[in-house]
Amino acid sequence: MDYLSEMKALHKEARHHCWAYVVASPKNSVLMGCSDDGEPKGTAGKPMMALLQGAQIGEIMAVVIRYSGGIKLGTGGLVRAYSNGIQQLLPNIETIEKRFYQQYQVSCDYAQMAQLESLLVNGVGRIVQVDYLQMVDAIIEVDLQYVSLFIKQLESLTQGRVSVNKIKSEKVS
Repeated sequence: MDYLSEMKALHKEARHHCWAYVVASPKNSVLMGCSDDGEPKGTAGKPMMALLQGAQIGEIMAVVIRYSGGIKLGTGGLVRAYSNGIQQLLPNIETIEKRFYQQYQVSCDYAQMAQLESLLVNGVGRIVQVDYLQMVDAIIEVDLQYVSLFIKQLESLTQGRVSVNKIKSEKVS
């Protein structure tokens, strides 16, 4: 809402500052909001929100600012105008995929370390820290969507001889 305040301060003469936001994942409808800011109900905020959701973009706020030029657009024209504002924006947005990781403390012998590394390729996870002592002690991060598969594969590949302990915190990157 700070961003909306900034836009209103920059465009004080504008009659409408219509907006839509998605705070988290675009699938989480609880953390979304929109406003027609005085335009007829459903002609600005909802069409903007629908386009943001359809683009599968989260953690975003879009504000379309309209200065009244004396032309009566009607409800259909308003929907097209506000939708067009978002449609022009979408191809220019640089997105970054947010991934959620679970950290694990792993203890294994040197030969098993190669097996562990081979399971972490292709975005499944990564090694954060490793100490080569009598045993190899490592902290790894595994993408949450691959955790159960990773654990099953690690147990199968090493016949359950690798110690894997979940570290309490979940990390986002």
